[in-house]
Amino acid sequence: MAKKRPQTKATRPQLTEGEIPVVGAREPCPCGSGRRYKACHGRAAAHAVTELVQRPFEGLPGEGDWVALRELVPAATVELPLKDGLPEGVPSVTLATVLPMAWPALRRDDGSVLLGLQNDTPSGDISRDLADTLLRALAAEPGTPVQARRAPADGPRMQDLLDPEGVFEPVVHSGFEFWVPDPENAAPEVAASLERANAAAIPTVKLTGVDAAYWCETPEKNHLRWVMPHPEEQLLDALARLHAAGRSSLGEGTRLVGSFRAHGLTVPVWDLPSGVSAADVEKPATEFAERLATALASDAPLTTDERRARGGLTNRQVTLS
Repeated sequence: MAKKRPQTKATRPQLTEGEIPVVGAREPCPCGSGRRYKACHGRAAAHAVTELVQRPFEGLPGEGDWVALRELVPAATVELPLKDGLPEGVPSVTLATVLPMAWPALRRDDGSVLLGLQNDTPSGDISRDLADTLLRALAAEPGTPVQARRAPADGPRMQDLLDPEGVFEPVVHSGFEFWVPDPENAAPEVAASLERANAAAIPTVKLTGVDAAYWCETPEKNHLRWVMPHPEEQLLDALARLHAAGRSSLGEGTRLVGSFRAHGLTVPVWDLPSGVSAADVEKPATEFAERLATALASDAPLTTDERRARGGLTNRQVTLS
């Protein structure tokens, strides 16, 4: 029988915890253990992502508007104030719902940064992915887009980079002309992307009297979608109380039809007649907010009718994220 040749083991470089990079889940772990990354140092990263994914925008000013711009609003921008101020050569940082060619970020020729919100997030934590993209955009050469990548599990989140006292004030646009300083002279591929995006954009208006409520127009009927910060169970109880009492509408012909979950928050939805504009629901929405506050303060058990109303709302609830 042939004798087996002795196996020699090459000496692997020893890496400290802080030096181990993030790689694909099925790739060998860079620490040299011989195991796949997901079964080795990737386990801690996966656990960290699970901890953060439920409400990625919690703690940021305007959490409800972050959710709305991620899931509901076609075209909008927000100026972002950084905690440590703008770096030299960066005149502004602007969050945008979406960018041309679905770029995660773009460093413009003048040095300003556009950060896209409606993109896939490889790590599962939108806030961490956005922060990683933003930092790379701030360091990118002017006139270049920033590509997607998997953010380091221990990297900063947007909560670490943005001024906690800053104001989050979305500006809703009718189209995506904000992509380029001069739309008439845009590159052909950008112009084509701009045309397609404008054609698909649903007219949307942000209400001014209440927070994170957005009116939109569709061919058959209009809608109001309102991102609310209250705990889900408490909010559903309050909506059920109002619905059972016939006080959940926003005026004649309007109807609370259900809600959906998005990034840890609940978003009630009303159907509106096609003739009802955003201006028409400003006052009814403010009055509804007052009724809702009263209902939220009640801790009385739900009545039979209220439980039935709650069941109907729950059965029509869907989860977007």
